[in-house]
Amino acid sequence: MPKIELDKTDRKILAILQADGRASNQDVADAVSLSPSPCLRRIKRLEEAGVIRQYVALLEPTQIGLGLLAYVNVRLEKHKEGASANAAGARRTSSSPHADFADSVDGWPEVVACYAMTGEMDYLLRVHVEDMEHFSRFMMKTLLIHPSVADVKSSFALQRIKDTTALPLL
Repeated sequence: MPKIELDKTDRKILAILQADGRASNQDVADAVSLSPSPCLRRIKRLEEAGVIRQYVALLEPTQIGLGLLAYVNVRLEKHKEGASANAAGARRTSSSPHADFADSVDGWPEVVACYAMTGEMDYLLRVHVEDMEHFSRFMMKTLLIHPSVADVKSSFALQRIKDTTALPLL
């Protein structure tokens, strides 16, 4: 998707919507000194260009029983390139360990974010669970039995210092 040019007004609109996705078009228009029609056209353009990806309600995890936040580094088994080709040199049709893992992660509700990483580990997972017992079940019955997983390292959040979804608008 091509990057679009954002002017000062677009950035103001984005800042307002990042702070309050439920702001009315009239409120946004007033805040950026536009009439409602041109403001709405700008918002629609930002949505269609993919700058505004989606609108959501952000929940407080502890209020819905998810009191434990863990970050889990995952390293997958490495497969030799030659092992994935047959004797005639054709590629096997099976998917890669990375694709299999990504497909699996998509179905694990405890994992709220997953990033492919550089460095020693392949993936970083952000995991929200009820408590240590729930985390243990997730690890033992889901993550560690995945055939592609070679190693995991977990860290637990002790205190929330900063947690924002707002991106810096430079």
